[in-house]
Amino acid sequence: MIAEPTYTLESLSAQLAGLSEIDAMRKLAELFPGQVVFSTSLGYEDQVITDLIVQNNLPIRIFTLDTGRMFGETYSVWNKTLSRYGIPIETMYPKQEAVEALMTGKGPFSMYESVENRKECCFIRKVEPLNRALAGQKIWITGIRAEQSANRTSMPQLEWDEAHGLFKFHPLMDWTFEQVKEYVRANNVPYNPLHDRGFVSIGCQPCTRAIQPGEDFRAGRWWWEDNSKKECGLHSK
Repeated sequence: MIAEPTYTLESLSAQLAGLSEIDAMRKLAELFPGQVVFSTSLGYEDQVITDLIVQNNLPIRIFTLDTGRMFGETYSVWNKTLSRYGIPIETMYPKQEAVEALMTGKGPFSMYESVENRKECCFIRKVEPLNRALAGQKIWITGIRAEQSANRTSMPQLEWDEAHGLFKFHPLMDWTFEQVKEYVRANNVPYNPLHDRGFVSIGCQPCTRAIQPGEDFRAGRWWWEDNSKKECGLHSK
């Protein structure tokens, strides 16, 4: 029996050095067959990555988290994506018992009452389902870009995720927001119409608003909290 190769962050980064986004994802799929997944929230960046995966026939599984609190527009672009590409998007839901207990005990808007409450809701609806989706995988592809927040500017394109025990690859890390929008326009990629109304980062309806000109990219998420708290637990940065 041939032993499975063991890669360090340095050795795997060397394998990807100089490769395009498409070739890098193809290389990862070759090195880790059946163990490369892409999590999509159906926003601008993730729609670009979905298009790259499908148009280049990359053997990468695509999944999304349905928290039960999504915008109607998000479900609309989800359906358009299925129609356009003809590929399945695996859907992960929160555990019914946990949602029922949260809603019974604290009601539908407990997230506004404290950071702890908000993170509890995020854990139940997003983090725990994500943990199930990533179990047994080796590569997690995301739509993170350096421009999205100050603490993402120094993130490498490939990193080790200690919490999940796998590598995270961010193919669009160095793309600008304008590059993302231009790709969507040029390739007629389905996108969430909320983007045209000032919504840059789109999550759950109670926790997302449009941003004003000049505001930070993340200002529309959990706007009632200070910037140091603005992560939900899916990513540490």
